Amino acid sequence: MVALPVIRGVTSNSVTVTIAYRVVPGSEAAFHSWAWGVLGESARQPGFLGGGVLVGGEVESHVIYRFGSEASARNWEESAELAHWSDRGVRYAHETGRRSVRDSKMWFDSQSATVAAPRPPPKWKLWFVNMSAVFPPVLLFNLSVLPYLGSLNPLIRTLLLCLAVTAIVTWILMPRLQRFFKKWLYPPLQALRGRHKRRAAPG
Repeated sequence: MVALPVIRGVTSNSVTVTIAYRVVPGSEAAFHSWAWGVLGESARQPGFLGGGVLVGGEVESHVIYRFGSEASARNWEESAELAHWSDRGVRYAHETGRRSVRDSKMWFDSQSATVAAPRPPPKWKLWFVNMSAVFPPVLLFNLSVLPYLGSLNPLIRTLLLCLAVTAIVTWILMPRLQRFFKKWLYPPLQALRGRHKRRAAPG
């Protein structure tokens, strides 16, 4: 993970690019890891001035980066490194808009000068969510299906159990549980989201 200042500097020819994304439900943590990875790669490019990730809740999230000139921003956007990262990112989010602004005023106050990449949840929390997703289908399968498969080879019976449970967990239970426990799993992201909402509210 790379923690970057949201804005490190402004020059007369600087360009700020804001990219909006709609995150795939259940992929919030993966998206933020990916977004900070993109910024970490962009920080190694000539002309990079700073960047950050803004949490948009259920609507949109944004990746923001600033370069010292249009040419340096364009070189990054046309680079093979960004193309590689973009190919990986389509699994987690879909780009919904892009805006480039030259010589704009900074819209982040001094309190938001540094935004750290989100830390992963504690393992015991992940264990609890995983158990909550796995236990119900395993119990249901054992009570309703396995009694009718007693004559099958144990290997085949176990394979059927694994296939059924992993499918239910992956496509049905886990996305819903991750959304349900999101505030509990990622409280720093929720605090960051609330801080930006308060700044955006009319005074």
